Amino acid sequence: MHRKLFRDDVVVLRTHKLGEADHIVSLLGRRTGRMRAVAKGVRRTSSKFGARLAPFGHVDLQLLEGRNLHTVTQAVGIELYGRVLMSDYQRYTVACAISETADKLIPEEHEPSLDIFQLTLGALHALARKTRPATLILDAYLLRSMRAAGLQPALDSCASCGSHGDFRAFSVAAGGTVCRTCRPPGAAHPAPTALTLMRALMTGDWDTALGSPQSTRNETSGLVSAHLQWHMERSVRSLSYVQRTPRRNEMEKP
Repeated sequence: MHRKLFRDDVVVLRTHKLGEADHIVSLLGRRTGRMRAVAKGVRRTSSKFGARLAPFGHVDLQLLEGRNLHTVTQAVGIELYGRVLMSDYQRYTVACAISETADKLIPEEHEPSLDIFQLTLGALHALARKTRPATLILDAYLLRSMRAAGLQPALDSCASCGSHGDFRAFSVAAGGTVCRTCRPPGAAHPAPTALTLMRALMTGDWDTALGSPQSTRNETSGLVSAHLQWHMERSVRSLSYVQRTPRRNEMEKP
């Protein structure tokens, strides 16, 4: 069987050790979607790839096509965020949660998803720049990537009957805010500010988002995380490690 070479710019989501010197890298390509590849000898000090295949980097890759695993033959770094993100625990855990979500939101390998690719790359870039609180970047990413995957919560209408209104109850199982008639037993009643923050993060209203108190951010994070994992029908383990308490040097206001 003739194996073809192909090229794409990718985000490196995760790496796993293989043997004594190799890595399996989980990748999200702009044109080729989610895929896995072997990076041979990458753990040797003499490796020509070096840090270019570390997690969270934006890399131009040439790969040799394989049945189950491709093989990396060339790697050129475009923006390598790994070092700066790994030096900050909160931003590292947020980057892990973003990468794991991207990996799990796309069900099939080689199924292109340009929206999720761009959202993932943009979120990692924003994390590395450290201009906004890491947890707000995470929740904005989760909400927008859910929208790209068709899993977004209803925020301006009833998730059950579709009637429009500023409803206060939120049901994860129903799919978002619900009216009084459709409200199921056990529906949450978050503070109105939490729903306002969700809308702000979904639409990119950063003035509103940055002005929110930590208690509102924590409540919003809980709703977003629960909605994501329920409707994706898969857990995102990295979310449990995210540090929610803001660091002293974490930006709170613009």
